[in-house]
Amino acid sequence: MNKMDRRSCLKGLGVSLGLPLFESMGWAEPVKGKSNKPPVRLGFMYMPHGVIMDQFWPKDAASFLTSPPPALASLRPVLDQCLLMKGISGVPIAPFNGAPHALELSTWLTATLPAADKRAEIHISISADQIAANHVGAFTTLPSLELATMPQTWKENQEGLNEGYYSHCSFRSPTQAMPAEVNPRNVLYRLFQKQEDGGGREASAMTALDRSLLDIVLGGARDLRRTLPAADQQKLDEYLDSVRSVERRIAAIEYRLKEAALEKAGVSASKRHASDSPPIEIKIPEGDKRSEYMQVMCDLNVLAFQTDTTRVSTYIGSTPNGASYPELGFNDQHHSNTHHQNEPEKVRKVAAITEFNIAQFAYMVKKMHGLKEGEGTLLDNCIMMWGSGLEDGNLHTRENLPFIVAGKGGGSIQTGRFLADTKGNQGDLLTTLLACAGIPIDRPVGIATKQLEEIKG
Repeated sequence: MNKMDRRSCLKGLGVSLGLPLFESMGWAEPVKGKSNKPPVRLGFMYMPHGVIMDQFWPKDAASFLTSPPPALASLRPVLDQCLLMKGISGVPIAPFNGAPHALELSTWLTATLPAADKRAEIHISISADQIAANHVGAFTTLPSLELATMPQTWKENQEGLNEGYYSHCSFRSPTQAMPAEVNPRNVLYRLFQKQEDGGGREASAMTALDRSLLDIVLGGARDLRRTLPAADQQKLDEYLDSVRSVERRIAAIEYRLKEAALEKAGVSASKRHASDSPPIEIKIPEGDKRSEYMQVMCDLNVLAFQTDTTRVSTYIGSTPNGASYPELGFNDQHHSNTHHQNEPEKVRKVAAITEFNIAQFAYMVKKMHGLKEGEGTLLDNCIMMWGSGLEDGNLHTRENLPFIVAGKGGGSIQTGRFLADTKGNQGDLLTTLLACAGIPIDRPVGIATKQLEEIKG
């Protein structure tokens, strides 16, 4: 391969961006949102250790809505708002075969393995939720919301991997894990504390021309990416992530200009319609029941989406290792039961834990479905993904990861279906969901090679 001139840059009509120094010195499918519709929100909820497969997967596509398996019983009232896909494979974990639990959560939204030569530090990839936050975060008070049921403090180093991989799924950059909030009161404060809007006075310096120039420059970067080896592709990606902050700043300023012009003309620029449901009330639980705790976190997620405080959220329902469920009548840990060796009592407990976690997701989804927004419901304008980073906790398999997608994503997803033979991987799914949420896709997420067209509306 020919060496590239170090002075190479991406140019467009009089503006240029110098490139970082490469060793060597496709993906473009923006989905345009519709300004007259409510925004699409994107949420992720996690449970570790996989499922009891014959109690999770429907028998067939025809019986999905009428005779769902036991694990999905709580979702029955809203199954027509859900989509299940069997056949989504996880990231192959070699050379980290001895680290299934360090990787089940950390690869869930990155679809990428950690760097093998930097095991002791965080070095993986930006996660799908943060890719979305980078695009839409400029329009909301919080770019994203990260929640967890358990503190992110598990101490273990399988295969010498950094302990942060056990309890984090959101990564702002390849080297920055996003901490999650576990205290509901802190979340409530975060959602409604007053924050200064510092972007409004800079609008005169930015014009639509600035946006078109950046579009040309970023388009050139996509073309360049196809010619680079993998190591240089990563450098270019990280560099352009910082460049996009300029693009988002311009977009936010343009949005505020438009809103101000509407207000000046006497046209209400409120994000809410008179027919929309009022914001839900949040009640902080007094007891220590896990279900009450998880449900208030789900309520906070709903409220954040309903008030457009954020459009991106992640909720780690529990982390690999350490979780127990005394509310279900037993105190032994989730992880120990997943190595059940087909012992009926342990299988029963794992199935009960799975049903419990899906029931909390169902609680949130049903609440969203009951809230009016625009011409439909809040859920109509959301994409909510529940899932696990393992298929079977007993064998640590990853060939058919369990995923539930709820919400139509503003009409971009066709729900009420079970796709029994999906051909794709976890990166393909994440890339597709980002596209359905209107996030411009200029590179695949992790191991993705395509979009899953069959899930689209």
